[in-house]
Amino acid sequence: MTRYSELLGTDFDGEPTTDIDDVIYGAFDDPAHRERVPGLVELMNDPAAPGGERFVACLALTTWGEAVGYEAVLRAAADPKNAPWYDCLIDRKFSVDSTFAQLAEAVAERDLSREKGTEALRIDAAHALVRLADSEYFEDKLGELFDNATLQELLDDIKDVTARGVRSLAAGEKCLFDLPTQLVDLASGVSTVDGKLAVELAMSVLNVSSSPRTLNHAVPIVSRAEGPEGRQFGEYLLTVGDAGVCAEVREALSRPA
Repeated sequence: MTRYSELLGTDFDGEPTTDIDDVIYGAFDDPAHRERVPGLVELMNDPAAPGGERFVACLALTTWGEAVGYEAVLRAAADPKNAPWYDCLIDRKFSVDSTFAQLAEAVAERDLSREKGTEALRIDAAHALVRLADSEYFEDKLGELFDNATLQELLDDIKDVTARGVRSLAAGEKCLFDLPTQLVDLASGVSTVDGKLAVELAMSVLNVSSSPRTLNHAVPIVSRAEGPEGRQFGEYLLTVGDAGVCAEVREALSRPA
């Protein structure tokens, strides 16, 4: 049995598994995961190990609220292209690295971070990841990833990264993934805690670049944003969206406030 299969290919009942999630998320209900932490740290930091194995070790440690996991995320975010696992996961749609999307999902988990006293470090890692949203790909995760308390902590960074992204779009700079949609996803997330700001962020993006996909990702803001801002934004989308977007907007507007 290899080191990787022993640590991540074996569930906490000692049975082999091909589903890494069985191990990573099984830790929430099994304190025995702590026994694997030293081995995972060794694997994650081993330059001779395959990048993909090091990456999954980092995902596990981060999801488990371990300080060493968050610290590894911070190092990766500080120099993304030189992260030891960069490009070990490639998105099928855009053919770009998607490791940061998975890291963000791991950082969003907070059950064990509170138990282990690493919540402040988790927030630091969330800040570092959000600051990359104009340059690294996060799949479609940013719209529904972070809980409201975490989002409140991230608002300033979200405003800054959206402004940078909008400037990049306005200047016509090349991006290998759908940056307008990714920025609108961030605004959609914000709409759960600050509807007015969410609409402002989304409009700043749509004013320089929009597509049917981007507009479709903007629709959740209509129902999430409390107050008149959500309805006004919905009315705007009705003037620019295609038939599919308009149908979704009308449905959102018809729901009771």
